[in-house]
Amino acid sequence: METSLYLPVKRFLETCGYSVKGEIGGCDVMGLSEGDPTVMVVCELKLSFNLELILQAVDRASSADEVWIAARVSAKGRGREADKRYRDLCRRLGIGMLGVSDQGEVSILVSSVSPMPRTNPKRRTKLIKEHRKRQGDPALGGSTKIPIMTAYRQQALACACALVDGPLRPRDLKAITPKAGAMLRDNYYGWFEKIDKGVYGLSGDGAKAVETLVPAKVEAESFAESALQEKNL
Repeated sequence: METSLYLPVKRFLETCGYSVKGEIGGCDVMGLSEGDPTVMVVCELKLSFNLELILQAVDRASSADEVWIAARVSAKGRGREADKRYRDLCRRLGIGMLGVSDQGEVSILVSSVSPMPRTNPKRRTKLIKEHRKRQGDPALGGSTKIPIMTAYRQQALACACALVDGPLRPRDLKAITPKAGAMLRDNYYGWFEKIDKGVYGLSGDGAKAVETLVPAKVEAESFAESALQEKNL
């Protein structure tokens, strides 16, 4: 699974001074520089180096300052990482290559540089905003076929947690998110139900989500606590 590469790559980028989170806006790995939050790094993961991985990296280069690709290195040294032409292509594109061993050790195969100008500032702003709003790091980079715990989903789950003890009004949840009213009305995940005029409770699906998303629930409660602390400052 590509997710097996996430934690080694996350640790590597953290040692380089980045705050790293997984699955931000379709990027397997995204980090913001702790020294300069406007500097953004993206890394795409695959079990082996291939053309698709480079194509993904080229797409990310339109919004990131630094782009890496990472894959597991062949134990016999016969993988694409041993192909000089592949490494040269990455160098020409300014894409860095990271090799991950079976033991989780990360090595730099090609250093990342950024010769290409960013051409998608709107997408860049959206990615940075999602990274900053997301509490903790609830999604493993490289995850597929499972719902991603986005900032919006975290806030909705925090609202669901608050409704476990009984129905509330949107204004009662504004400490969690100022968008509580719209979130309850839109009911994107089907977690809420209207009990009375301006009063919402937890649906059956909502109760199930709170019960089953235990790790995410911790993140959601953390989000709620942070929101309350910010309001009291």
